[in-house]
Amino acid sequence: MPSAVPAPGSVVPPPAGPSPAGLPARELRGLRVSALGLGCLPTTAFYGRPDEKEAVATIRAALDAGVTLLDTADVQGLGAGEELLGRALAGRRDEVVLATKFGMVRSPDGAFRGLRGDRAYVRAACERSLRRLGADHIDLYYQHWIDPAVPVEETAGAVADLVAEGKVRHFGLSEPSAATLRRADAVFPVTAVQSEWSLWTRDLEAEVLPVCRDLGIGVVAYAPLGRGFLTGAIRTTADLAAEDFRRSQPRFSPEGLAGNRPLLHRLQPVADRLGLTLAQLALAWVQHRGRDVVAIPGTGRRTHLAENLAVAAVELTEQDLAEVAEAAAVPVHGARYAPNLLAMTGN
Repeated sequence: MPSAVPAPGSVVPPPAGPSPAGLPARELRGLRVSALGLGCLPTTAFYGRPDEKEAVATIRAALDAGVTLLDTADVQGLGAGEELLGRALAGRRDEVVLATKFGMVRSPDGAFRGLRGDRAYVRAACERSLRRLGADHIDLYYQHWIDPAVPVEETAGAVADLVAEGKVRHFGLSEPSAATLRRADAVFPVTAVQSEWSLWTRDLEAEVLPVCRDLGIGVVAYAPLGRGFLTGAIRTTADLAAEDFRRSQPRFSPEGLAGNRPLLHRLQPVADRLGLTLAQLALAWVQHRGRDVVAIPGTGRRTHLAENLAVAAVELTEQDLAEVAEAAAVPVHGARYAPNLLAMTGN
């Protein structure tokens, strides 16, 4: 695959060549991964009580299909997500690029308590994640939102120490500002930036994406399906479990869901013309943002996994993409996070 990255805002189709694992491959600043990864958040209780047996089966099915990038975080399920992923990877650890995150602090009841990026915390968090994952190293270790009280240079230096010790292979940042990204990269190379990116969340395109392209940093897009909204499966709050995190977020309020429904109505004819589901259209749009972009749609169900992975073979023309852009050119109702969480991003 070519090492060059596209200019900011340009559209590049997915590469045609298969990876050794069987799916097309992409590179995140030299880290070779499958063109589609798997976000493991839905295997925890974040969106309601998961079926753990099905979640493990889904992760293993993803490996069988050639997915090599698996993404989790220590905060997901208060560590339960890492433990489940570790069980699912038993005997197959060497097949994957294992990504997890540190820095977001939650209390035992699940409440968000803040962010930490100090050197001592980074080291302790890494050791805890390694134990839960049953692994001797983490392939891609992200700072999970930036701690504004600690210079990112200290955090990057802490990760650099872990790399030198063989406990971490690559460093990533989640939802940084453009300035913070440059500062961190000056201390230790940032392999990837993980950010929410979808047809209804495009914040990173203004400032962060151009910096990624300038420095050659890969982009990992989480929630490419709009946390499920862009699949068309969530019409009202009744479609969400009582304990589902999304119920507390503005876009998934009754007003937010009603206000954003026209987006689905506009996208549906485009999906129908292309022979795709709404989910596949939304995911294909993200995949066509550039060869330096890897989407990690999350699911804990094999049926959804198969639907998502079929997108690896989808090629959209410039005309198709223009049609999608026109259909998506409607106002988005509601912030993507509640105010307390939104304030933690973009530092």
